[in-house]
Amino acid sequence: MTKTTLTTSAGNPVPDNQNSLTAGARGPVLLQDVHLTEKLAHQNRERIPERVVHAKGWGAYGTLTITEDISQYTKAACLQKGAQTEMLARFSTVAGELGAADNERDVRGFALKFYSSEGNWDLVGNNTPVFFIRDPLKFPDFIRTQKRHPKSNLRSGTAMWDFWSLSPESLHQITILMSDRGCPQTPMQMNGYGSHTFSLINAENERVWVKFHFKTRQGHAHYTNAESAEVIGRTREGYQESLFGGIENGEFPKWDMKIQVMTEEQAKHTAFNPFDLTKVWPHGEFPLIDVGVMELNRNPENYFAEIEQAAFSPSNIVPGIGFSPDKVLQARIFSYADAHRYRLGTHYEALPVNAPRCPVHHYHKDGSMRFFEPKHGSSDAYYEPNSFDGPAEAPQHAEPALPLDGDADRYNHRDGNDDYTQAGNLFRLMNAEQQGRLFSNLADAMGGVPSEIIERQLAHFDQADPAYGAGVRKALGL
Repeated sequence: MTKTTLTTSAGNPVPDNQNSLTAGARGPVLLQDVHLTEKLAHQNRERIPERVVHAKGWGAYGTLTITEDISQYTKAACLQKGAQTEMLARFSTVAGELGAADNERDVRGFALKFYSSEGNWDLVGNNTPVFFIRDPLKFPDFIRTQKRHPKSNLRSGTAMWDFWSLSPESLHQITILMSDRGCPQTPMQMNGYGSHTFSLINAENERVWVKFHFKTRQGHAHYTNAESAEVIGRTREGYQESLFGGIENGEFPKWDMKIQVMTEEQAKHTAFNPFDLTKVWPHGEFPLIDVGVMELNRNPENYFAEIEQAAFSPSNIVPGIGFSPDKVLQARIFSYADAHRYRLGTHYEALPVNAPRCPVHHYHKDGSMRFFEPKHGSSDAYYEPNSFDGPAEAPQHAEPALPLDGDADRYNHRDGNDDYTQAGNLFRLMNAEQQGRLFSNLADAMGGVPSEIIERQLAHFDQADPAYGAGVRKALGL
């Protein structure tokens, strides 16, 4: 059988891929060996910058099938009953670098890209419904505490607990992270949340606020710290092995998609800020509404091209889905797309994994790696407005105005906020065994941290529930 001819990247046949071109058998290599220099130069450029956060990830393709009618809330085509939308999911750890172990205790990213007929809709959340901060100005500071100390180049428990103890809004997320749910065994055995508050807009242009939930059908399973260490001793790729291997074997994981809905009028009267990322909406007041099913059923053919280069951003929304006054969401709308332009390049959304499956028409011009042509007809239509039938705005897709009020100022996000009740409620939902593991996990994480920082954090546990603080003190031997 005739083999395919090996070529250079310019398509030129390669006569010898075993031996460099040299001046005699013992002579030096010649610069004329274009194939050699191309291979070496390409290898030097095989890596792109890893994500600053969520660097280590695992992903697969699937479908979102809508089984219920929620048209009273949204006109989004991909959320209408019977709609089936192709999608890509990427799970990740927050703190670990690209080579970190999969099964460490950490928050997990839960990023979804839906290739809708109206453009890509990206829901970029976590496996927790809340986060450590409510003001985006603190995000870079928080992430630095999760990375390496500039002198020792080691992780610093002191930095982590110093920041958390000075940021009481983090207590709710700390309680989740240090509970059983902080170390899921596989990506399939955890929930996913949009975390932020978003908008749904119906055909009458009426808005409601919404929270997105994806509840695993595989059941929850978690590792203790000791079990996690044992697994990491055997493999650093536990998540990749379980997700990729399961799908290859025909075991397709599923999640039930649900939403919580709050009217604009209800939002005016809640006892908490419904746009605060450190808060959940009580299910008793705002019950879960069934929407559909997400299934992952196809592995990527090339991890780098389809998972490492996958770019998710909450700025990608479709008609019928919108934003909210959530401060952290507002910052992420900018920062995620900006990170992709830096990491992948100006035209990152033209890469196959990121490209919408619907027609795309814009006037963005030139830039590095411009490998596609505009597809809107006349070459004279390269600006807007124009007289040459170029793409034009569509006012019918405008969202209703956000209900914003108040003077522009730097408001103290800790003033008047209750950072303890919801964390305490979560603690009280745990049984004695779960609470015991929470105390033990917290004590492990506080090893080597200065006593004054520990005492400051213990005061937060006390305010959430006296038994919470007492249990951690006992685990610490205080």
